[in-house]
Amino acid sequence: MRVIAIANQKGGSAKSTTTVNLAAALAENRRRVLVIDLDPQGNSTYWLSPPAQSPGVYDVLVKNGTMHAAIHPSSVDLISILPASSDLSSSDKALAQEVGAETLLGRKLAKLGTKDWDYILIDTPPTLGILTLNALVAARELIVPVEGHVLALAGLAQLVDTIEVVRERLNPALALSGIVACRIDARTRHSRDVVDSLRERFGGTVYGTVIRENIRLAEAPSFGKPITLYDSASTGAHDYRQLAHEVMRQEAR
Repeated sequence: MRVIAIANQKGGSAKSTTTVNLAAALAENRRRVLVIDLDPQGNSTYWLSPPAQSPGVYDVLVKNGTMHAAIHPSSVDLISILPASSDLSSSDKALAQEVGAETLLGRKLAKLGTKDWDYILIDTPPTLGILTLNALVAARELIVPVEGHVLALAGLAQLVDTIEVVRERLNPALALSGIVACRIDARTRHSRDVVDSLRERFGGTVYGTVIRENIRLAEAPSFGKPITLYDSASTGAHDYRQLAHEVMRQEAR
């Protein structure tokens, strides 16, 4: 079982889009996926449509609920979800006095079996608070989506520094599995330059797949479907299938 955090503290970097559509593309290849939505905005939760008013991450982390009671089938075959709720926005305050609060998710995951899912993908909020720390401590791998804009490169440098601190102090097993360039408009010189800069600085850590800007990707959440089901022939579906194949090729590691 691979536990992968999808993280970038910059908003608009396609974390939820990557979490949901990568999960769907993996499921097409018969991988069983659990999505954990740690973002109080709940975009992955909305997209994957778990049962209404069902227990979720807040119940697990703050109310000491069990993981099994809070995991639900999603609207997509082979994908389960541990949903977010608006209560998560108060989790930093609720957990402030908790000893080892940043390890709560990891401890809960350790009680799950390793045979129920092939992948656990953790969607994170656009901050480096307690929820994102929980993801980085619980995960063994990290995928970083980066928007095709020069300002995103500065945010990536900050995240890389944070990863090193987490490795040193909390989770030495955390590995950067890959950086994926998202929302890339290949018609613009600026987007191409950002991708070139990523490859120059991070080399083989950058996935070969580039997620192109695509209106169908933006439309898909409104219909409660990942791009592979909403428009299977779109460039967005093609790109996320390619990314899934790159991620699956890493299984041998």
